[in-house]
Amino acid sequence: MTRFAHGLVIGKFYPVHAGHVNLVRTALSRCERVTVQVLTASQESIPGEVRAGWLRAEVPGAHVVTGLDDAPVDYASPDAWAEHVKVMESLLDPADAPVDAVFTSDRYGVELARRFDAEWVQVDPGRAVVSVSGTAVRADPGAHWWALPASVRAWFARRVVVLGAESTGSTTLATGLAEHYRLEPVLEFGREWSEIRPGGLEAPWHTAEFDLVAREQARREDEAAALTPVPLVVCDTDVLATTLWHERYVGSRSASVEALAATRRPDLYLLTGDEIPFVQDGLRDGEHIRHAMQDRFREVLAGQDVPWLEVRGDRASRLARAIDAVGPLLATPRDVAAPMTQAGTDAY
Repeated sequence: MTRFAHGLVIGKFYPVHAGHVNLVRTALSRCERVTVQVLTASQESIPGEVRAGWLRAEVPGAHVVTGLDDAPVDYASPDAWAEHVKVMESLLDPADAPVDAVFTSDRYGVELARRFDAEWVQVDPGRAVVSVSGTAVRADPGAHWWALPASVRAWFARRVVVLGAESTGSTTLATGLAEHYRLEPVLEFGREWSEIRPGGLEAPWHTAEFDLVAREQARREDEAAALTPVPLVVCDTDVLATTLWHERYVGSRSASVEALAATRRPDLYLLTGDEIPFVQDGLRDGEHIRHAMQDRFREVLAGQDVPWLEVRGDRASRLARAIDAVGPLLATPRDVAAPMTQAGTDAY
C-alpha cells in the first residue's frame, strides 16, 4: 500500500458526520501529513470555524483549515474548477506542499487529483460502508444521530430549560420531562453549591460564586448535549436564571454572568407557576419573596427572544403541557440554510 507524504481532503462538512471522519482517518493512515480544507459558502449558516472545530476534535492528527469558496459548483466547468482550485491552493501551507494524494469518496477526485498532479485515493465509494450524507443529516439529524460526532450532536440538540422561583416545582417538571424522553436532566448546580459553599447560607454571596455556578451549569449542559441519545436536552435552570439569583443575593446585576447568558440561548423556556404551596427544604429563602421573584422571571423572559411558556396546575397537567410544547420542537430539525446548488455529476 502506497504511503504518501501529504494528503488533501476537501469538503463542506456541512455538518461533519461519520463518513467524513472515516475519510480523514483513512487519509491519516496513508499519509505523513494531511490537510483538511473546510470550504464554505456565504449562504451557509454553520460558520466554517465551527465545522473546523468539529473536525479538529475528531481527527486531531490532521491540519484543518477553512476558507470562503463562493465559486459556482459545476463539475463540468473548467472555469469553475479553476476558481475552486485557486482557493484550495491559497489554503495550503507552503511547508506542506506539494499534495501527493487527494482522498474522496465521489468521483470528482479524479479531476481534483489531476489538477494537483497527485494520486486519487477513493474511500468508501458509494458510501457503502458508512451510509450517510450531509444532505440526509440536514434533513433529519435525529434519524442519523448515530453518525454525528459528540460536538455535532451538541450543536443540533434542542435545549429546553425549566425554571422558576423557589418551590415552584421546576425540578419536578424537569425530571418528569426528561424521564418521558428517557433522558437524564441537567440538574441545578447552584443548589449543590449552596449546600457546600464556605460559610454556609449565612455568609455573604459574591459575584465570583455566581461565575462559578454559571460556568459549571453551562459545562454540564454542554456535556449532556454531546452525550444525549436523542436531539434533546432538558435542563433544570440555566445561566439566565443565575443572573436573577445574582440580583437577589448580591443586590446588583452581574456583567460577567449576563454576558455568558447572552451566548446561551435555549430553544424553549418552561416557567413553573407559583400557585402551588410553598415547601421549605432548609435551603430556600421563604415564601415572602417567592411571588416577587416569579414576577421578575416573567419580566426577564418576556424581554428576551426565546419562546417561553408558563405551566401551572398539578404535576400531571404541567407535564402534559410541557410535552405538548416540546414534542413539535423535537420533531423539527434545527434550521440549516441550504448549500449552493450543484451542477455536474458529483457532489462533495
